This record gives sequence, structure tokens and C-alpha cells, in this order.
Amino acid sequence: MNIKLPEQNSVIITGRLTRDPNVSYTQKGSAVCLFDVAVNRRYLDKASNEWKDDTTFVPVVAWGQIAERCKDKLKKGSPVHVEGRLTSGEYTGKDGVNRKTLKVVANRIQFLASAAKESKEAEESLEDSQESGSVSGISEEETPF
Repeated sequence: MNIKLPEQNSVIITGRLTRDPNVSYTQKGSAVCLFDVAVNRRYLDKASNEWKDDTTFVPVVAWGQIAERCKDKLKKGSPVHVEGRLTSGEYTGKDGVNRKTLKVVANRIQFLASAAKESKEAEESLEDSQESGSVSGISEEETPF
């Protein structure tokens, strides 16, 4: 009996760019953007009882409008959330050796730097108002209860 299994190819990563994005254009004018994302995993090493970091470097490719937005919004160190699919490929290196690659083809990218900046500004705004004794901008004397 041959059972058909459901298949899914979905990748979600969040991390920081390891370098500025590289944007180029195909002969037909489509934008393509390449960058790598460093994704950290923190774990407790049971042998040494110390916290350690394990970093994975994930190559990402974005096409079309997403690539154009990456060119404008991203730079080395930018935090991003990438959703896409995993693809594999092969190429022959300069030394003549065949190599295999894995990369994420992005279908959605969230630029987290602006969200982090807005969150920080909101926190600073809240901190400023709390220091003056007011959360809502109304002084205690003006509070109706």
C-alpha cells in the first residue's frame, strides 16, 4: 500500500544580517537580494554548567518588490523576521569540486528595526510621563476621582 504523505516546506527565522544586502537585477529587470541571517540559540552546557551560544548562518534570497524593500530598509546588523521555503542547489567551485547549498527563498520579511525603535520610543514616552507623576498626561490634581 502506497500512502501519500502530506509535504510542507516552510521556514521561519529571526536574527540579524551578517552583512549589507547584495541587490542585483536579472536580465529581465527583476530585483534579487542576497543576505545572510545569524540566528542564535542559547543553551546550558550540562558538562560545564555554563550558558553557551550556538550560531547558525542562514543564506536568504528575496525577489521582486521584497528585494527592493530589503535594499532600502536593511543593513548589516538589522534584525529581521524571515518566512519562506528552503531550497537546495549545486554548483562547481573554482577548485572544480561540486558543492551543495541550502538557502531560504523569502516570501515575507519583517523589518524589526523600525518596530524595535517604535517600541523603545513608546517606552521612553511612558517613562517620561511616569517621571512627571502622570501616565495619561493628566496631573493628579486634574484626575476626576
